[in-house]
Amino acid sequence: MRDSKPNRWRPPAALRVAALLLAVACCGSLAAGCTGGSPSPSAASSAPPVAASELAGARDLERSYQQVVKAVLPSVVQINTSEGLGSGIVYDTKGHIVTNAHVVGSADTFEVTLANSDTPHKGRLVAAYPEQDLAVIELEDPPSGLRAATFGRSRDVQVGQIVLAMGSPLGLNSSVTQGIVSAVGRTVSETGAEGGTGATLADMVQTSAPINPGNSGGALVNLSGQVIGIPTLAAVNTSMGDSSAPGIGFAIPAATVTRIADQIIEHGKVVDSGRAALGIAGRTVLDEDFQPAGVGVVEVTRGGAAEKAGIRPGDVVIRVGGDDITTLQSLSEALVQHAPGDTVDVTFQRGGAEKTVKVTLGQLQ
Repeated sequence: MRDSKPNRWRPPAALRVAALLLAVACCGSLAAGCTGGSPSPSAASSAPPVAASELAGARDLERSYQQVVKAVLPSVVQINTSEGLGSGIVYDTKGHIVTNAHVVGSADTFEVTLANSDTPHKGRLVAAYPEQDLAVIELEDPPSGLRAATFGRSRDVQVGQIVLAMGSPLGLNSSVTQGIVSAVGRTVSETGAEGGTGATLADMVQTSAPINPGNSGGALVNLSGQVIGIPTLAAVNTSMGDSSAPGIGFAIPAATVTRIADQIIEHGKVVDSGRAALGIAGRTVLDEDFQPAGVGVVEVTRGGAAEKAGIRPGDVVIRVGGDDITTLQSLSEALVQHAPGDTVDVTFQRGGAEKTVKVTLGQLQ
């Protein structure tokens, strides 16, 4: 925000021109019989009346919105760290809060502000799982009356259904925006520029509900008052200078959130990611034209999928199944389509020659 001396607001030139045109149009209407502020009978009769049933339907929808906000917003919190702020969801009455891993960052203590209070509560990190961009925080002294959110079933989410996004965009806590489910089953990759963990995330819910900085970790809610996802990132329009693309946001589905959060709360870590892994540490390799050309194997996990298949450091992975591999991100996007235990063909280069082996994928830890 910019601090400046009080000044009388003056409309931009475009608005002044629009106002002039409107005045001219009004004068034309007056000449045709427009008086004061009352429309002529002919003008009034040309506008079709709103049917009582349509008006009742609009009011019912409005009441549905209000009921959902009243029911769910108390479960949405604001999380402050020394590095910034984000949102979170009350997961249970014991004081566990689920949010994005990129919201907690490197912090292990937090100030958590509930929707119905201005007093922050101290919280500590239980665990973060950057590979899925999720984390759980626990309030040190949970207040009485803490309201946990209800999570819906991901398989019930339908394209076109109305959803509300709740959180603290730009620090405006308890904000609500509205949109629809635009798509399901999206695979997206975060980048450092987006403030994410760099994770590749599968089965994401795409939504038109505006998602802005600070919304991360909040709630994407259906009109039954169920959380169907955690808003995590907005699409970036690289043709417009890496600005956010309006109306294209992504949320981690409820099924993934509950599976990861339950493990963190019970075990203090994720013990079953459900994500396939090749069992290597790698880096993107460039060709002679400095274009990405594969993933160079730097290290193989002892006893892991790659080592068992004969892949070793120095090899360059160029294909997994039917997907060409040029970067670490493309490798992650290929693996996310598979489950642990799947057997896939992996093609790599070694000493100028290509070799294909069958690999039984392991599990991402």
